Amino acid sequence: MSRTLHSDDASAVVPYFRPAAFTFLRALARHNDREWFKPRKAQYEAELREPMLAVVRRINAAMEEFAPQYVRPAEKELFRIYRDTRFASDKRPYKTHVAAWWRHEGMQKTSGAGFYFHVEAKEVLIAAGVYMPEKEQLMAIRHWLLEHHAELRKLLKRPLVRRLYDEMEGNPLVRAPKGFPAEHPGMDLIRCRQWGLSAALPAKAALEKNIAEVAIRYFKAAAPVVDALNRPLIEAFAPKRKIFFGLR
Repeated sequence: MSRTLHSDDASAVVPYFRPAAFTFLRALARHNDREWFKPRKAQYEAELREPMLAVVRRINAAMEEFAPQYVRPAEKELFRIYRDTRFASDKRPYKTHVAAWWRHEGMQKTSGAGFYFHVEAKEVLIAAGVYMPEKEQLMAIRHWLLEHHAELRKLLKRPLVRRLYDEMEGNPLVRAPKGFPAEHPGMDLIRCRQWGLSAALPAKAALEKNIAEVAIRYFKAAAPVVDALNRPLIEAFAPKRKIFFGLR
């Protein structure tokens, strides 16, 4: 039977995975239904959820030094294993990976720029940036890039970023978005519909005792890019602090 770990138990969980985690994920891919998963939920907790939470806690501790505004309790950063199938043609109830997302304080769970860590049976994915922004967020970043395209380009070309990550994933429009000057020097960035950095590592990286430290290195390298992309969103969309009698 599944149980919730107490704090002493949680601190004893190692921040990496065992081969049994991949065995479970491969089996889940073959038997993606509730009848198979329900009697094996305790196995999922032990082999995937708890080790993932331990990795996230280790990352959180390091991020307090370079990105504290993205740190929340590990349980809030971890995505659920359950898929949202309400409007999907694919009705399989479970994801075949475990993942966590670090978003900026005060922003919606999946909005804005953030950091992403994902383990599946075939690979480990580490990513950072803005993915699938809402229309208002997309426009805010594009307008910001009119004046700050050179700043973002410089951050993307930093040697460590280029060494660790693939080329930025922009999913660009073919033409300049409506209302933007086609000849603008930052148009290659303005045409983007997302601004994401990602790196795929072999699945066996998740079995190494230093997998959290590896993710930390990638996150720290991308942190200036994430902060820059969040700047126009925080200014435009972050909740404003209420003022009472002239006091904040």
